[in-house]
Amino acid sequence: MARILIIEDDDRIRESLRLIFQSEGYDVDDAATGEAGIEQFGRLAADVVIVDVMLPAMSGIDACRALRAVSDVPIVVVSARDDTTDIIAGLEAGADDYVTKPYVAQELLARVRAHLRRRPVDQANAFTLGDLIVTPDEGSAKLTDGTEVHLTATEFRLLTELAMVNGKVLSREDLLERVWGYDYFGDGRLVDVHIRRLRTKIEPDPAVPTHLLTVRGTGYKLVL
Repeated sequence: MARILIIEDDDRIRESLRLIFQSEGYDVDDAATGEAGIEQFGRLAADVVIVDVMLPAMSGIDACRALRAVSDVPIVVVSARDDTTDIIAGLEAGADDYVTKPYVAQELLARVRAHLRRRPVDQANAFTLGDLIVTPDEGSAKLTDGTEVHLTATEFRLLTELAMVNGKVLSREDLLERVWGYDYFGDGRLVDVHIRRLRTKIEPDPAVPTHLLTVRGTGYKLVL
């Protein structure tokens, strides 16, 4: 069974989440601080990490960065309010998803399940983007000189899904379904932030993209 790590400083919420996930059959670890959560993850890696943004000492944003520096584990950040600044900061720090408090437990469960069951990204042939060679079967993205370009699992999936449609435009809703899960209920900010983050890794000039293009009012497309 999958293992969930909960990093949450509110004892009541942390214990409630532990009971909810355990009742669904998951193994659960929890920590009250970002530092303790990072240490715990180092000892026993989780399959999904849930991180509260507002943590004492090390913030949830910094915890996301620390986790992302060592792992591609799916990270769901929890914000105390629907604050765009907090949400964007969490996603920019490497989180894959977010929920806002107060949330319904079933919503959080559904998001975690979606991340756990995402299908492999091995359905596209190898392709090139300028000097970048992407090989889905190997899960690799390398420059022609052999330098590896590190993409998170979500970024890699996003890139591959766009490549599979051969230059056609995919709407934000299409990408939410393809990348985050068929029954996913999210918003376009997830897609927009991940596209922006992906451009910093694959575009010679992210401010003037030549491969990962925005089609205004429609969505995004990949030019090979």
